[in-house]
Amino acid sequence: MNMLVDGEWRTDAYESTNEEGEFERQTTSFREWVEDDPESEFPAESGRYHLYVSYACPWAHRTLLVRSLKGLEDHISVSVVDPHRQNDGWEFSPDRLGCTADSANGAEYLREVYVKADREFTGRVTVPVLWDEERETVVNNESAEIMRMFDTAFDDIADRDVTLYPETYREEVDETIEDIYDPINNGVYRAGFAETQTAYEAAVSDLFEALNRWEEVLADRRYLCGPDLTEADLCLFTTLVRFDAVYATHFKCNVRRIADYPNLWNYLKELAQLPDVAETIRMDHIKEHYYRSHADINPAGIVPVGPDLDFDADHDRERLAGGPPNEIRR
Repeated sequence: MNMLVDGEWRTDAYESTNEEGEFERQTTSFREWVEDDPESEFPAESGRYHLYVSYACPWAHRTLLVRSLKGLEDHISVSVVDPHRQNDGWEFSPDRLGCTADSANGAEYLREVYVKADREFTGRVTVPVLWDEERETVVNNESAEIMRMFDTAFDDIADRDVTLYPETYREEVDETIEDIYDPINNGVYRAGFAETQTAYEAAVSDLFEALNRWEEVLADRRYLCGPDLTEADLCLFTTLVRFDAVYATHFKCNVRRIADYPNLWNYLKELAQLPDVAETIRMDHIKEHYYRSHADINPAGIVPVGPDLDFDADHDRERLAGGPPNEIRR
């Protein structure tokens, strides 16, 4: 896989699996924080920060969701890369539908942004990226931390009074995010990029054991942590929304579809129907990225026509206590 080495782009420098054929995700590199404090190094300010995303990427998608649900669209600008990641990495293709130019730095490739922040950067060039336009550097490229910053540091700026990290059960939210990460969020990648049968079967076993567990939890609970929508739900949502179209086939996670789970499927539809969420779902970008960017898995680059997923269909989640915050109810 391709990456930067000492600020230079290399196409032969990164291995994504270990000696046992198991997928290993790279640790993110930029871990500074935006704070609700005017004296901090990175204070929360309207118009100061820029978010780099791909609609195809579930990690970037979760940051877009918080930005939308909190009403931060007018305060944090966004640039969207081309979904087809080729040898030069994430590229800006403003002439393509759903893509944009780099309005913050005028870069042609996202790797240029990384090098601008660190001239000797070594690592993979990933999305999302939170850029500080005043200090001209990357603040953070860890999706969970960008979500948390958007959710907590920008409260005084946000146009909606929405809290996705309730003080009354923050510990449970953190534990749930951790619980779903390895078997589900990362589990589909562990299955899809496995290079041995043993590694693949272990990942698939963990994945469906976890999906079965949350199917049971959602039978009598509106959301993962209770009656309130939280960051944990957004973390699960971005994997579920891609599952039947991509992970079930492309990554061989085909024991069951999400549509075969009554509670998970209805839960997914409810979340997809929240105001401003549909605008963050670009299935065309999602399918093109996975089926055309992973030549080792799908060498012909053929993008399947189906499945036809109706996220707008009726769901049954109103039968359970709770629901979305009043600020984002339809």
